[in-house]
Amino acid sequence: MVFPFPFSAIVGQNDMKQALLLAAIDPSLGGVLVFGDRGSGKSTAVRAMAALLPPMKVVAGCSYHCDPAWTASQCVEGCGLRSGAKPKAETVPVPIVDMPLGATEDRVVGALDIEKALTQGEKSFEPGLLARANRGFLYIDEVNLLEDHLVDLLLDVAASGENVVEREGLSIRHPARFVLVGSGNPEEGELRPQLLDRFGLSVEVSTPKDIKTRIEVLKRRDAYEQDREGFIAEWQAEEEKTRKKITSAKNRVAKVEVPDAILETAAEFCAHIGADGLRGELTLMRASRALAAYEGKKSVTVKHLRTIAPSALRHRLRRDPLDETGATVRIERALDEMLPQ
Repeated sequence: MVFPFPFSAIVGQNDMKQALLLAAIDPSLGGVLVFGDRGSGKSTAVRAMAALLPPMKVVAGCSYHCDPAWTASQCVEGCGLRSGAKPKAETVPVPIVDMPLGATEDRVVGALDIEKALTQGEKSFEPGLLARANRGFLYIDEVNLLEDHLVDLLLDVAASGENVVEREGLSIRHPARFVLVGSGNPEEGELRPQLLDRFGLSVEVSTPKDIKTRIEVLKRRDAYEQDREGFIAEWQAEEEKTRKKITSAKNRVAKVEVPDAILETAAEFCAHIGADGLRGELTLMRASRALAAYEGKKSVTVKHLRTIAPSALRHRLRRDPLDETGATVRIERALDEMLPQ
């Protein structure tokens, strides 16, 4: 049995944990990109989310995890719409699917079920990783090393929310809406701009410099490896508290008010720093609203904008040949100019 490291027990890396929580609250944010040093807890944090997320209702037996309440967007193959019967529901964990770098296109999008074709003479579709990740998370470690043809495929699916397979006499269309989470080391190469823009939030993580923090990381990791069940039990109360906050925030996020003054401030700030496109404003608004919901607030404030701005915009800035400072420094400098504390 797998016992993932508790999300609440991760030392530091607050920006990374916050971004993952916000993506869980509002999947429309577009995903999370985590770039930083090797061994800084990127993969640990992503996998810890699986055990933390509240379970979801799906159509029983559906390979695509369709929501029983979303009859208009259900697939024909898995939900029994051909018979007109109301689908049965069951509760399952939110899927977090690992996509290996060496995955073939057939493994990702799905393909003809060869075994059934040979033994029964039937053309049947075998769902791929995109089907398994629907309504969940698709995690790609070392995402900057992903092959170009898979990047193009992910871009198409991310834009449409559907996976279309036309091959071997099959014509399949199924929902594929997921939170894309990528991690990597910037020293191993940059991400293609087209895919970079699809991530809602971008987080930079680094090895902690504080000695006390490093020692605490060692202690917790050692305690986890010595007695995993006992360590998880020790953090169970904190995990349950966070899980309840996520559930509550998901239920209230649509009711959180975003005043026109906040929208104007967000637009002015994005224009001031030269953020490409309008996804910056959209992400800034949605992430600020999700953060307000997580904090139990009824309305988004400038403080929420300040908190979210670096992760929502750092990967949307063009390089300035006259300014060698990093994107994060440029954003923080602009925040002090336009939105002083």
